[in-house]
Amino acid sequence: MPQFFLNKRLIILLVSIIVLVALIGFSLRERSKLSWPEQFVKDTTGWVQSLVSKPTHFVAGFFENLQDLQDTYGENKELKSRIENLVNLEAQVQELTKDNQELRDILGEKTTLRDFKPLPATVIGRNPDRWHEMIIIDKGKLNGIKKDMAVVTATGLIGKVKNVTQFSSTVQLLSAMDPKNRISAVVQGKKDVYGFVQGFDDKQKLLLIKAIPSGSKVEKGQTVVTSGLGGVFPKGLMIGKVVDVRPDQYGLNQTALVKPGADFYDIENVIVINRLMTQPVKSEISDGKVREF
Repeated sequence: MPQFFLNKRLIILLVSIIVLVALIGFSLRERSKLSWPEQFVKDTTGWVQSLVSKPTHFVAGFFENLQDLQDTYGENKELKSRIENLVNLEAQVQELTKDNQELRDILGEKTTLRDFKPLPATVIGRNPDRWHEMIIIDKGKLNGIKKDMAVVTATGLIGKVKNVTQFSSTVQLLSAMDPKNRISAVVQGKKDVYGFVQGFDDKQKLLLIKAIPSGSKVEKGQTVVTSGLGGVFPKGLMIGKVVDVRPDQYGLNQTALVKPGADFYDIENVIVINRLMTQPVKSEISDGKVREF
């Protein structure tokens, strides 16, 4: 008797396995329509899921909205404080501008190192072999372009005019490997530090600001702009931000690595800077006489 029940259980198990396999195979085959039991199970399951998911999503959404509200409150508070600071800064700038203008009127100064006339231009050529060195723009001598004028984009300085023809000009980029391509720069801080943009680290895509005295303090994040002391570029043109400082090979000076504000790779429209303050006349004493040049 026990043997009979044992065999019966084994037979039922085998039959169940066969039926299960058959059902799995039946459900996996491609069909245009589901059977009514499958439709019933699917519809019932979907209804239950919908019944459970709606309250769940509502509760989850409530807490998410509450968190967003708290974040918005914090951001709003921070933005209000920033706006108050900006209002104060704007008032200070207006006062300083007014005072500066009054002092210039008293001294009879009409222009400063910062004053310039923008000359918009469009890039019309770029040699693939010298992509990081030269660009050609559609403005030339007839438009008032002159050699060594600064060229900028909306985000910062990119180079200077190298050659000029009647209708076009060639611009040498700051990323060019030319040791003669030097631009007077200043690292802004509590005490300004002067140096020269001279060289480009092609691997790190960073400008090199050289001839910084070893005792000068230059820190990461400081802004670098043109100094206006080179005689051609106006003062205050954005160059970039300091990312690192290291001593030179002799230890007498420092070299600042600067991330450019402008993108030297993607350049379409530029502005050529015509500085309004003329370069002062240089002179020297020769044979007891003053000679201007």
